[in-house]
Amino acid sequence: MSSRLKILANQPRLALGALLTLLLAAGAVAGSGADFTATSANPSNTFASGTLTIGNSREGVAVLSASNLRPGEAAQTGDVDIENTGSLSGTFTVSRGTVVNSDVANPLAGKLNLTVVDCGAFVGATAPTCGDGDDVSKYSGTVADMGTNALGSYAAGAKHRYRFSVALDGSAGNAYQGDTATVPFNFDAG
Repeated sequence: MSSRLKILANQPRLALGALLTLLLAAGAVAGSGADFTATSANPSNTFASGTLTIGNSREGVAVLSASNLRPGEAAQTGDVDIENTGSLSGTFTVSRGTVVNSDVANPLAGKLNLTVVDCGAFVGATAPTCGDGDDVSKYSGTVADMGTNALGSYAAGAKHRYRFSVALDGSAGNAYQGDTATVPFNFDAG
């Protein structure tokens, strides 16, 4: 027997420590030789932007053409249906564009009293009734003073009816006879 083996045989603790060291070394060699791997994929992820578009029942034509207005008489009205035809919700507004008065010395737009009311939302294909007491005022003042007015947030597919009413102010005198004013109304969403 070799001298090393004799020493190990006479010292069992030393022999056990040597054996344990050999086993750990063998386990490290065997454990480092095999690696497991795995992969997982989610192909064809698709992304698309939404849309925000406006449906206007009177697109390209006047909401209201009031004629033969007399100072202090009842207002003339016109209705328009505005719908969010996009896939995203949006905040809607109404504003007036550039006014063209036939008489720049006596601009008729300053004497035209305008109101814009939200008659309500459609329920399916059923239109709301204007003037039934639950209308919500969105603007009240002269045509000349109208700026941008909030209509509210529309969910996709929401549709509201708006009534525009215009009357010639009772203070309009003879200087306004035969005058005209033309104004575009613009609906926007953002």
